[in-house]
Amino acid sequence: MKRAYNKGIIHSNTKISHNIFELKLEIDLWNRFGEDLGIPGQFYMLRGWEAKDPFLPRPISIANIEDNIITFLYEVRGKGTHIISKLVKGDTLELLGPLGNGFDLKLKGKVGIVSGGIGIAPLIYLSKKLDNNVDFYCGFRDEVYYTDIIEKRVDRLFISTEDGSQGHKGFVTELFDPHRYDLIFTCGPLPMIKNVIKICRDIVPVYCSMESRMACGIGACLGCTIKTTKGMERVCKDGPVFSSREVIFSD
Repeated sequence: MKRAYNKGIIHSNTKISHNIFELKLEIDLWNRFGEDLGIPGQFYMLRGWEAKDPFLPRPISIANIEDNIITFLYEVRGKGTHIISKLVKGDTLELLGPLGNGFDLKLKGKVGIVSGGIGIAPLIYLSKKLDNNVDFYCGFRDEVYYTDIIEKRVDRLFISTEDGSQGHKGFVTELFDPHRYDLIFTCGPLPMIKNVIKICRDIVPVYCSMESRMACGIGACLGCTIKTTKGMERVCKDGPVFSSREVIFSD
Protein backbone atom coordinates (compact mmCIF):
# COMPACT_ATOMS: atom_id res chain seq x y z
CA MET A 1 0.00 0.00 0.00
CA LYS A 2 1.34 3.40 -0.99
CA ARG A 3 2.00 5.65 1.99
CA ALA A 4 1.07 9.33 1.83
CA TYR A 5 3.17 12.32 2.82
CA ASN A 6 1.83 14.58 5.57
CA LYS A 7 2.43 18.24 6.31
CA GLY A 8 4.53 19.45 9.21
CA ILE A 9 4.73 23.03 10.47
CA ILE A 10 8.16 24.27 11.49
CA HIS A 11 8.29 25.19 15.17
CA SER A 12 12.01 26.06 14.98
CA ASN A 13 14.99 25.42 12.71
CA THR A 14 18.17 26.31 14.55
CA LYS A 15 21.83 26.04 13.63
CA ILE A 16 23.54 24.38 16.61
CA SER A 17 26.99 23.70 15.17
CA HIS A 18 28.92 23.97 11.93
CA ASN A 19 26.49 22.71 9.25
CA ILE A 20 24.36 21.00 11.95
CA PHE A 21 20.73 22.06 12.47
CA GLU A 22 18.02 21.17 14.95
CA LEU A 23 14.60 21.06 13.28
CA LYS A 24 11.40 20.90 15.34
CA LEU A 25 8.16 20.07 13.52
CA GLU A 26 4.62 20.42 14.83
CA ILE A 27 2.41 17.62 13.54
CA ASP A 28 -0.89 18.39 15.33
CA LEU A 29 -2.87 18.76 12.11
CA TRP A 30 -2.61 15.10 11.10
CA ASN A 31 -1.99 13.39 14.43
CA ARG A 32 -5.47 13.94 15.83
CA PHE A 33 -5.74 10.33 16.98
CA GLY A 34 -2.44 10.13 18.85
CA GLU A 35 -0.77 7.85 16.33
CA ASP A 36 2.64 6.43 17.14
CA LEU A 37 5.15 8.97 15.83
CA GLY A 38 8.14 6.66 16.02
CA ILE A 39 10.68 4.91 18.22
CA PRO A 40 14.43 5.49 18.54
CA GLY A 41 16.20 4.44 15.36
CA GLN A 42 13.30 5.17 13.03
CA PHE A 43 13.35 8.05 10.56
CA TYR A 44 11.23 10.24 8.31
CA MET A 45 11.62 11.25 4.68
CA LEU A 46 11.51 15.07 4.57
CA ARG A 47 10.86 17.32 1.61
CA GLY A 48 10.79 21.11 1.92
CA TRP A 49 10.52 22.21 -1.69
CA GLU A 50 8.01 22.17 -4.56
CA ALA A 51 10.50 22.05 -7.44
CA LYS A 52 11.50 18.78 -9.10
CA ASP A 53 15.16 19.46 -8.38
CA PRO A 54 16.23 17.95 -6.07
CA PHE A 55 13.91 15.09 -6.92
CA LEU A 56 14.40 12.92 -3.84
CA PRO A 57 13.36 13.68 -0.23
CA ARG A 58 15.91 13.40 2.56
CA PRO A 59 15.95 10.65 5.22
CA ILE A 60 16.43 12.15 8.71
CA SER A 61 16.44 10.28 12.02
CA ILE A 62 14.17 11.10 14.94
CA ALA A 63 16.10 12.84 17.74
CA ASN A 64 13.12 13.39 20.05
CA ILE A 65 9.32 13.30 20.23
CA GLU A 66 7.38 15.29 22.78
CA ASP A 67 3.94 16.94 22.82
CA ASN A 68 3.34 16.33 19.10
CA ILE A 69 6.64 17.94 18.19
CA ILE A 70 9.21 15.80 16.41
CA THR A 71 12.83 16.92 16.69
CA PHE A 72 15.34 16.09 13.97
CA LEU A 73 19.06 16.77 13.74
CA TYR A 74 20.50 17.05 10.25
CA GLU A 75 23.73 18.00 8.56
CA VAL A 76 23.73 20.28 5.53
CA ARG A 77 25.45 18.16 2.89
CA GLY A 78 23.77 19.00 -0.41
CA LYS A 79 21.00 20.91 -2.15
CA GLY A 80 18.10 19.25 -0.32
CA THR A 81 19.34 19.83 3.22
CA HIS A 82 20.52 23.32 2.22
CA ILE A 83 16.94 24.17 1.22
CA ILE A 84 15.58 22.74 4.48
CA SER A 85 18.11 24.81 6.47
CA LYS A 86 16.62 28.02 5.04
CA LEU A 87 13.07 27.27 6.22
CA VAL A 88 11.78 29.29 9.18
CA LYS A 89 9.10 29.09 11.88
CA GLY A 90 5.66 28.72 10.31
CA ASP A 91 6.89 27.24 7.04
CA THR A 92 5.62 23.80 6.10
CA LEU A 93 7.33 20.75 4.71
CA GLU A 94 6.24 17.27 3.73
CA LEU A 95 7.19 14.23 5.76
CA LEU A 96 6.66 10.50 5.41
CA GLY A 97 7.05 8.21 8.39
CA PRO A 98 7.91 6.86 10.80
CA LEU A 99 9.92 4.45 8.66
CA GLY A 100 12.20 1.48 9.26
CA ASN A 101 12.84 -0.65 12.31
CA GLY A 102 14.20 1.00 15.44
CA PHE A 103 16.26 -0.17 18.40
CA ASP A 104 14.86 -2.93 20.61
CA LEU A 105 13.99 -1.19 23.88
CA LYS A 106 13.24 -4.48 25.63
CA LEU A 107 16.82 -5.74 25.67
CA LYS A 108 18.18 -5.95 29.21
CA GLY A 109 21.56 -5.20 30.71
CA LYS A 110 24.16 -2.48 31.05
CA VAL A 111 24.27 -0.41 27.85
CA GLY A 112 27.08 1.45 26.13
CA ILE A 113 26.01 3.93 23.44
CA VAL A 114 28.66 5.02 20.95
CA SER A 115 28.00 7.89 18.53
CA GLY A 116 30.04 9.62 15.87
CA GLY A 117 29.14 13.02 14.42
CA ILE A 118 25.56 13.42 13.24
CA GLY A 119 25.08 9.74 14.09
CA ILE A 120 24.26 11.03 17.56
CA ALA A 121 20.71 11.93 16.41
CA PRO A 122 18.86 8.60 16.86
CA LEU A 123 20.91 7.82 19.95
CA ILE A 124 19.71 10.98 21.71
CA TYR A 125 16.15 9.68 21.58
CA LEU A 126 17.37 6.20 22.54
CA SER A 127 19.01 7.56 25.70
CA LYS A 128 15.66 9.07 26.68
CA LYS A 129 13.68 5.86 26.21
CA LEU A 130 16.00 3.25 27.74
CA ASP A 131 15.32 2.00 31.26
CA ASN A 132 18.78 0.41 31.42
CA ASN A 133 21.89 1.76 33.08
CA VAL A 134 23.55 3.67 30.26
CA ASP A 135 26.99 5.11 29.50
CA PHE A 136 27.14 7.38 26.45
CA TYR A 137 30.29 7.90 24.34
CA CYS A 138 30.06 10.89 21.95
CA GLY A 139 32.61 11.50 19.22
CA PHE A 140 32.89 14.76 17.29
CA ARG A 141 35.33 16.29 14.84
CA ASP A 142 35.46 19.59 16.74
CA GLU A 143 32.27 21.34 17.90
CA VAL A 144 30.20 19.49 20.53
CA TYR A 145 26.41 19.59 20.68
CA TYR A 146 23.52 18.09 22.68
CA THR A 147 25.82 16.71 25.39
CA ASP A 148 24.15 18.85 28.08
CA ILE A 149 20.83 17.08 27.43
CA ILE A 150 22.37 13.62 27.21
CA GLU A 151 24.34 14.08 30.43
CA LYS A 152 21.09 14.40 32.43
CA ARG A 153 19.82 11.04 31.15
CA VAL A 154 22.78 8.70 31.50
CA ASP A 155 25.04 7.35 34.21
CA ARG A 156 28.24 8.55 32.58
CA LEU A 157 29.02 10.70 29.56
CA PHE A 158 32.32 10.53 27.69
CA ILE A 159 33.26 13.07 25.02
CA SER A 160 35.99 12.95 22.41
CA THR A 161 36.96 15.46 19.74
CA GLU A 162 39.47 14.88 16.99
CA ASP A 163 41.00 18.32 17.52
CA GLY A 164 41.10 18.01 21.32
CA SER A 165 38.95 21.10 21.90
CA GLN A 166 36.75 19.19 24.37
CA GLY A 167 37.16 15.92 26.19
CA HIS A 168 39.51 13.22 24.95
CA LYS A 169 41.65 14.13 21.94
CA GLY A 170 41.23 11.38 19.38
CA PHE A 171 38.57 8.89 18.40
CA VAL A 172 35.61 7.92 20.56
CA THR A 173 36.42 4.23 20.14
CA GLU A 174 39.59 4.78 22.15
CA LEU A 175 37.53 5.54 25.25
CA PHE A 176 35.37 2.54 25.99
CA ASP A 177 35.96 -0.96 27.34
CA PRO A 178 33.44 -3.44 25.87
CA HIS A 179 33.84 -5.74 28.87
CA ARG A 180 31.81 -3.24 30.94
CA TYR A 181 28.61 -3.78 28.96
CA ASP A 182 25.92 -6.27 28.06
CA LEU A 183 24.80 -4.34 24.96
CA ILE A 184 26.28 -1.76 22.62
CA PHE A 185 24.20 0.57 20.44
CA THR A 186 26.03 2.64 17.84
CA CYS A 187 25.50 5.03 14.94
CA GLY A 188 27.96 7.15 13.01
CA PRO A 189 30.42 7.04 10.14
CA LEU A 190 30.94 3.57 8.68
CA PRO A 191 34.64 3.35 9.68
CA MET A 192 33.64 4.08 13.29
CA ILE A 193 30.88 1.45 13.24
CA LYS A 194 33.31 -1.11 11.83
CA ASN A 195 35.79 -0.30 14.59
CA VAL A 196 33.14 -0.58 17.32
CA ILE A 197 32.15 -4.00 16.00
CA LYS A 198 35.79 -5.09 15.81
CA ILE A 199 36.48 -4.01 19.40
CA CYS A 200 33.34 -5.76 20.68
CA ARG A 201 33.64 -8.97 18.68
CA ASP A 202 33.14 -12.10 20.84
CA ILE A 203 32.65 -9.85 23.90
CA VAL A 204 29.31 -8.05 23.67
CA PRO A 205 26.45 -7.82 21.11
CA VAL A 206 26.40 -4.68 18.96
CA TYR A 207 23.34 -3.13 17.33
CA CYS A 208 24.16 -0.54 14.70
CA SER A 209 22.04 2.01 12.90
CA MET A 210 23.27 2.02 9.31
CA GLU A 211 23.27 4.95 6.91
CA SER A 212 22.67 4.64 3.19
CA ARG A 213 21.54 6.81 0.30
CA MET A 214 17.76 6.40 0.04
CA ALA A 215 15.22 7.20 -2.64
CA CYS A 216 11.78 5.96 -1.58
CA GLY A 217 12.24 5.18 2.14
CA ILE A 218 9.71 2.32 2.03
CA GLY A 219 11.71 -0.52 0.47
CA ALA A 220 10.24 -0.34 -3.02
CA CYS A 221 13.19 0.90 -5.07
CA LEU A 222 15.94 -1.34 -3.57
CA GLY A 223 18.35 1.57 -3.77
CA CYS A 224 19.67 1.25 -0.21
CA THR A 225 20.48 -2.46 0.04
CA ILE A 226 23.40 -3.80 2.05
CA LYS A 227 24.89 -7.28 2.22
CA THR A 228 23.86 -9.37 5.24
CA THR A 229 23.91 -12.99 6.32
CA LYS A 230 20.28 -13.17 5.13
CA GLY A 231 21.16 -11.82 1.69
CA MET A 232 20.73 -8.28 0.40
CA GLU A 233 18.53 -6.27 2.78
CA ARG A 234 17.07 -2.79 2.57
CA VAL A 235 18.35 -0.25 5.08
CA CYS A 236 15.08 1.71 4.91
CA LYS A 237 12.76 -1.27 5.45
CA ASP A 238 14.73 -4.10 7.10
CA GLY A 239 16.84 -1.60 9.05
CA PRO A 240 18.22 0.89 9.64
CA VAL A 241 19.05 -0.95 12.87
CA PHE A 242 20.83 -4.28 12.40
CA SER A 243 22.67 -6.70 14.64
CA SER A 244 26.38 -6.57 13.84
CA ARG A 245 26.27 -10.34 13.41
CA GLU A 246 24.03 -9.86 10.37
CA VAL A 247 25.93 -7.18 8.46
CA ILE A 248 28.67 -8.21 6.03
CA PHE A 249 31.14 -5.40 5.41
CA SER A 250 33.35 -5.19 2.36
CA ASP A 251 36.97 -4.45 3.23
